[in-house]
Amino acid sequence: MRSIAWAGILAVALCAGFAGAASAGVKITVKKASYEINGKTGEALIEAMDRRGPKHGFLTRAIAQTRYSVGWNITWAERNGSCRLKKADALLSLTYTYPQVRDSLSPQLRKRWARFMSGVRKHEETHGTIARQMVTTAERSISGLVVADDRGCRKAQAMVKKRVNAIYSQYEKRQILFDKKEHGDGGNVENLLLFLKK
Repeated sequence: MRSIAWAGILAVALCAGFAGAASAGVKITVKKASYEINGKTGEALIEAMDRRGPKHGFLTRAIAQTRYSVGWNITWAERNGSCRLKKADALLSLTYTYPQVRDSLSPQLRKRWARFMSGVRKHEETHGTIARQMVTTAERSISGLVVADDRGCRKAQAMVKKRVNAIYSQYEKRQILFDKKEHGDGGNVENLLLFLKK
C-alpha cells in the first residue's frame, strides 16, 4: 500500500537575465519505520498486522506502507518580459513501514516469515520505484521551460504546476493499477498471506 503527500511548487527566486545553463536535479531520501507484532503462528501474525498495521483509509490497515512526499525548489529567470525556469530541484522523501515480530519464531515459521517479508518489501519498493519515476518525469517535463510575455513569471508558474500535476495524476493511476493487480484474487499479496498461514 502507499500513501502520498505532495508539497506545493515553491518559486524561491526570481533572477534577472538568462545567464548560465539550466540545471535541475532530483534528490531522494529514504527512511524505514516499523511497528511491532506478536504471534506464534502465521495466522496469529496476520491477525496482529490487521490490528496494528499502518492505517490505510478510515477503517482499514495495511501490512506495510510506502509514504512519499515531493517538494520543489524552483528558480526563475526573467529577461525582456520572458520567463525561463532556471533551476528545478525536487526532493522526494520516501518512508517504508514494515511489521517487526517481537516473539521468537519456530524455525519453519521463521523461514516462512522471511519469504513473506521479502515479497512485502518487493511490493513496497515497487511503489517507491513508481514514485521515483514520477518525480524524474515531472522534472524532465519542466526543464528548460520558457514563456514569452510573462513578467513576474505567473504564466510559467501556472504552466509548471499544470504539467507536474498531470504527471502526478498519471503516475497515481499506475500506483492504483499496481495495487489492484497485487491485491486482487490470486494476486501476489494473497499468495504471500496463504504461504504465511501454512
